[in-house]
Amino acid sequence: MKDILRQVSVIVTVLATIVVNTLANALPINGLNTGEISDRFEVYFVPAGYVFSIWGLIYIGLIAFTIFQALPSQRQNPRMRATGWWVSLGGLANIAWIFLWHYEIFPITILAMAALLITLIITYLRLGIGRTQVPAAEKWAARLPISIYLGWITVATVANATSLLDFLQWDGFGLAPEIWMVIMLGVVLILTALMNFTRRDVAYASVILWALAGIGLKHAAVSAVALPTWITFGLVVVTLLAALVTRKPALKLASL
Repeated sequence: MKDILRQVSVIVTVLATIVVNTLANALPINGLNTGEISDRFEVYFVPAGYVFSIWGLIYIGLIAFTIFQALPSQRQNPRMRATGWWVSLGGLANIAWIFLWHYEIFPITILAMAALLITLIITYLRLGIGRTQVPAAEKWAARLPISIYLGWITVATVANATSLLDFLQWDGFGLAPEIWMVIMLGVVLILTALMNFTRRDVAYASVILWALAGIGLKHAAVSAVALPTWITFGLVVVTLLAALVTRKPALKLASL
């Protein structure tokens, strides 16, 4: 009964997440478009509008995950048991963020975003991505969607933090916005490099590259931003390739 309840919880929260995110711009919620609100903030760590189309891929992935975990054959899958409730909590955090953002309660948005990021990290780790071998169906329907989602929320968390600081009119300790942009790019590079060498997760790295390209193109006229962004892009590619060509540790077969 507990397994069925978990499966139903994932179905309900994922569907609710997709519906709320869709209505956020279709209605839009509070009469405001998500992107229009983002454009109010004068920050550099925001990619070009087309980059946000990745949400379509994320939705498809979440639907695939939901269907996979709901299968009777997956009811007792230890990895689904270990992650289902976290996926549900992540969905609630995502929904909370949408309402907080659209009703312009910006200081609390970072808490909702952090909660979503944490639930995804826990889900990622408990799925054993990059550490264990699983059947192909689980790899494509469960692991790949979470890798893509985590990659995007990693970027979104940094963007949310920079927007909040702009809203609060933080002076950046007197440092120019371009300097802070370089610092943030350095943080993203370090995090992605660690993921590359410890998990060899091409999907996660690809999402980071997608976002960096969007930032570089959006701010092409600002060389102090575009140049370090493209350098970071190149370094992410280099670390990913280096990780892929080095000898991989033997993957353990995940328990069934």
